[in-house]
Amino acid sequence: MLMRRIKLLNCLGARYSSLHYVTTPIFYVNAAPHIGHLYSAVIADAHCRYQKLRHPAIDVRLCTGTDEHGTKIQQAAASHKVPVDQYCREISSRYREVFQAAHIQNHDFIRTTEERHKQAVAQFWRTLHSRGHIYSAAYSGWYCVSDEVFLTDSQLRLDEASGTRYSLESGHPVEWTEETNYMFRLSQFQDDVRHWVKQEARIRPAKFEKILLDTLSEPLPDVSVSRPSNRVHWAIPVPGDDSQTVYVWLDALVNYLSSLGYPNEKFLTHWPPAQQVIGKDILKFHGIYWPAFLLAAGLQPPQQLYVHSHWTVDGQKMSKSKHNVVDPVQAAQQYTMEGLRYFLLREGVAHSDGNYSHVKALRILNSELADTLGNLLSRACAKSLNPRQVYPQPHAEHLADLLQNVDAAKRLRDTLLQLSERCEAHYECNHFHLVADTTMAALHAANNFFESARPWELKGGAEGANEPRLATIIAMTMDALRLCGIVLQPIIPQLATRLLDKLSVPVSQRGWDCLNENFARDSSGNSTRSRHQLDGQSSAMLFQRIMEEKDKSVQQKPQPQPQSPQAKQSKSKKERLKAAISNTTTTTTTTS
Repeated sequence: MLMRRIKLLNCLGARYSSLHYVTTPIFYVNAAPHIGHLYSAVIADAHCRYQKLRHPAIDVRLCTGTDEHGTKIQQAAASHKVPVDQYCREISSRYREVFQAAHIQNHDFIRTTEERHKQAVAQFWRTLHSRGHIYSAAYSGWYCVSDEVFLTDSQLRLDEASGTRYSLESGHPVEWTEETNYMFRLSQFQDDVRHWVKQEARIRPAKFEKILLDTLSEPLPDVSVSRPSNRVHWAIPVPGDDSQTVYVWLDALVNYLSSLGYPNEKFLTHWPPAQQVIGKDILKFHGIYWPAFLLAAGLQPPQQLYVHSHWTVDGQKMSKSKHNVVDPVQAAQQYTMEGLRYFLLREGVAHSDGNYSHVKALRILNSELADTLGNLLSRACAKSLNPRQVYPQPHAEHLADLLQNVDAAKRLRDTLLQLSERCEAHYECNHFHLVADTTMAALHAANNFFESARPWELKGGAEGANEPRLATIIAMTMDALRLCGIVLQPIIPQLATRLLDKLSVPVSQRGWDCLNENFARDSSGNSTRSRHQLDGQSSAMLFQRIMEEKDKSVQQKPQPQPQSPQAKQSKSKKERLKAAISNTTTTTTTTS
């Protein structure tokens, strides 16, 4: 029985618990990358960075890439009047550049036009065929070129006025197609796929599990897995039959295997994927077709699909026709790439569409990265308060007094005591927005404590100068900054690194286990961390406030200089003359 074989595969998979293979979808090169593509990549990247931070001993591997076959690619290249291979190469390189700029730590960037992938697809096809899961048949049905998929009548809507049918899901038009294709016996795997979907935490968020189960409640038809090569020539030929090419979705899904070296058995070292990050628009292909293909080939399906929703722009769907597609490169020029990463992970939630808004991005980045985080670091490192530029040790007597008598100090301690556990729970579920929430709450508590403790009244030369108490306040504040910097490394890796560099935190002390080393857990003041110098080469300016153009013009506007009565009179004459010329010009233009 097939499910018994799958249980055996599960047992074998336990051997590789120290390995963690994660994938993004491979991105279709019919258009340049937008923020939705970057969102998929930063989710996977943040997840992998957290896994390495929390479990340093495991081998984490991230794969991304581009999907470069199919009718849409043929059409896109033709519309740009360039050869198809050149078009694919240029668009693929743009994805690679965006991900590099965003510091995505992928171990592989695969292209489906690479020879290694073509060989993997050919072997996967031969495996399915030799096991009796592929057969040839005449096929007719409604085909959506935009979605590269055949649809049933129940998946369509008819526009009575034009007589055109459209996909209910995507809204794209379909056309009636009759051809002889190879078919995959999907119907034979319906029960097994349903069983896989129902496993604990297999599909997350849970709403997408329900969507799959609703689809699986109806009989699944067998699906076409090839197209005539005279219709779709930009594709991988079917092994042994040049008149047919491999269906683009079967071709694309195999990339997760070819990236690991399939069919070489070394791929089993990292198989199955621990998590596959996908957009909700490709749920059916990854949640039904993909596990069915794998089961048919005798391979274990992924351990989890993590499905995210889409991005709207100012409440409207992103589309070329609305001219509101957000280019991540252009957005990063205004917000920085770290700022864009933070906004996407801070504002995006997997179960619902996120809304990209310039006003919202400006507010979040200025409020949280520039003010709450950046300003606190600047104040703690200010030479007026910290002339020796050190990360001091707290003094036991003053630490005890602050924690006993200053409410803001108590709140900061309580917040930091919960930081590790709460953020770990959020990271394990890919709830990056809640990690940001929790971290910002800790930083707000630190800012509130800093204000309440009034360290500027304790510095040398002041009437109430008290250097040990001042050092304790700075130490407590820097502890909060250090802990938040460690926690934020998966989300904003570059900013977090700069923060920890400024505090001179050794790389060996930036792991998750170092979150236990702080004043909140050792109020005796006998911390294992000794006083040390701050990094004089690193700036305390982490994230500069983003200003609108009008704000910049106001800031850059030169201040008026005092003028003599004669100069004022001369200027007044010049302005009247200029106004007169302007009025004359306007009148002349109007008359003519």
